[in-house]
Amino acid sequence: MTLIALLYFQNEKKLYFDLTKTKMQNVVSNISSQIIFSHMSNKGLNLEQFLKTDIYKISFYDENKNVIVGNLKDKIDFSKKIIKEKRNFILVDDSTYGHLGIYYIAIKENLFFKTINTLKNEIIILFLIIFSILSLIGFFLAKLFLKPIKDEREKLNNFIKDTTHELNTPISAILMSAENKDLTKKQIERIKLSAHKISEIYKDLTYIFLEDREEKIDLKEILLKKVIKEQLRYFEALAEKKKITIITDLEDFKYLIDENDFTRLFNNILSNAIKYNKKAGTINISLKNNTLTIKDTGIGIPEDKIKDIFNRYFRATKDSGGFGIGLNIVQNICLSYDIKFDVQSKVKEGTTFTFIF
Repeated sequence: MTLIALLYFQNEKKLYFDLTKTKMQNVVSNISSQIIFSHMSNKGLNLEQFLKTDIYKISFYDENKNVIVGNLKDKIDFSKKIIKEKRNFILVDDSTYGHLGIYYIAIKENLFFKTINTLKNEIIILFLIIFSILSLIGFFLAKLFLKPIKDEREKLNNFIKDTTHELNTPISAILMSAENKDLTKKQIERIKLSAHKISEIYKDLTYIFLEDREEKIDLKEILLKKVIKEQLRYFEALAEKKKITIITDLEDFKYLIDENDFTRLFNNILSNAIKYNKKAGTINISLKNNTLTIKDTGIGIPEDKIKDIFNRYFRATKDSGGFGIGLNIVQNICLSYDIKFDVQSKVKEGTTFTFIF
């Protein structure tokens, strides 16, 4: 139990350190973005506004590492990204690239070690109570349950971080594109792309959290060819952005399935085919003989990871974002409607998804 308490403390300390660091990075990233935007827009920016917080101490430095303005008085080692001290730590950021004459931002927090001490005291008290009551039982239960709980928590933490990141990109694109009163055609296309991306994320999350719903769906035979053509219109701009050519060969074919479910299945596969495709690549979509085939010329999936790609939150690569629920949704839909599916892939050559209705 002593070992469990220590491991739990170290794990919680690491998680809270990561969370604190992430919050500080988000604060610095936001400040850096405002500095860059102000410089590029030829607007002034009052740096004093960023110092009005009791949580952090912040200073801005010029090219020679001299303080421009700030309330952080510590001596900074600019060769390090994170400086750990006895009672706090300092994060150094250089993402401003000299805009407004600012080359470095240093931010110092003052709550981490207080929280860790509180956590330590709580763990000691809890440890003594549990040890006196359930020493042996507690040991075996902890050994039995700690690992899956830890794994699920890490999955959930990663999922939340990835979801936040995935939503931040299109939302930022919409806000920046909407800055001007007179929108250009390029800005309008960027807004459409971002709005479609947010819509797809929302639909995937809705499907995941409502997949156990008990209400019955009124199934109807739908013309798959028609649905595919409708959905392709939404992906045209995204494909054009990467100069990807989409080739279709579709036959009329009706199938008894909820249209929203088929749309989720098709959109997730096509979205991945575009996202992980090479620039100026191709995507072949075929609907023949009760079989839907989507083949791309993308990065491919390593053979040892193909068996895991349908697991929720699993990602074969982190190069192109995402948070690992799309293919899990596809698998659930296929199992619900007895659709047979297969994946063939070669690294650097492409991937082929086949669905037999």
